[in-house]
Amino acid sequence: MKIEKYNQRILAVLGTVGVIFIIVALIAFISITIMEHRRFNDYDDTETGILSDEKIEELQKENKREQVISFRQPRLIDTINSTYIIPVSHKTLDEQEDINGLLNAYSGSSKYEPSDNRYSSGTHGIYNNVIVYKPKTENSKKLFNERINFNRIQSEYFDDDIYLLMNIAKNDTYKDGVINLKDFKSLYIYSLNSEKLKNVGIDGMDVYDYEFLNETKDLFIRFGIDKNDDGTYNEYNEPTIIKKYNLETGILTDIVDEKIRSGLQKTLEGTKK
Repeated sequence: MKIEKYNQRILAVLGTVGVIFIIVALIAFISITIMEHRRFNDYDDTETGILSDEKIEELQKENKREQVISFRQPRLIDTINSTYIIPVSHKTLDEQEDINGLLNAYSGSSKYEPSDNRYSSGTHGIYNNVIVYKPKTENSKKLFNERINFNRIQSEYFDDDIYLLMNIAKNDTYKDGVINLKDFKSLYIYSLNSEKLKNVGIDGMDVYDYEFLNETKDLFIRFGIDKNDDGTYNEYNEPTIIKKYNLETGILTDIVDEKIRSGLQKTLEGTKK
């Protein structure tokens, strides 16, 4: 009997210890998961934009920098003329460094590394410039001289040309200290044939999305309207308008005229029976 009671006590103690161990392990797992989630979000928030002009001015006063350029893998976009694009990304340093120090820019992979598909119609990442590179002539050309931020380079192929489309933010309209995709964006279109860069945008509005009309060089472009004037477009409670843009003429026109828009709105709000 004494042995049975002793064994029962041992089992009870071991059971209690086991339960405590499982609870502690579960708490530790949940804590680590939360920390990793926060770390991921912090990284994502930091790396999706470049520092605002105001933040740059503060750093320059101290002769410091927080971000460095980083080159992505070159992408072949024109096989006939052997033309590549090299997306230029950036990395945010753990600590500020002397702006006159060595520029330790590097080509690094990240979670945004595109697949190995040279004919891909889109390249995704975190970018602040693009270099067009022609190895036959060893010619490299950067497309932008401004401080900008974007996350996709779309290649569109026509019989007579190849176009690069990028939806770009260049001002901290949201006033959160970084230039990223929360800010108003405009659509930049680069022609490989003419080597000209066009900018399509409307002041105070955000280029929300765009799409080519079938078998034409016309684009449907939806512009987001910032109804509450907070410097960003919120797709959930702010409206869009749609316009058509012709690549050859550079003309932006309405698709739905004012009379139809007004009638639709009156029907929606009940003022037109």
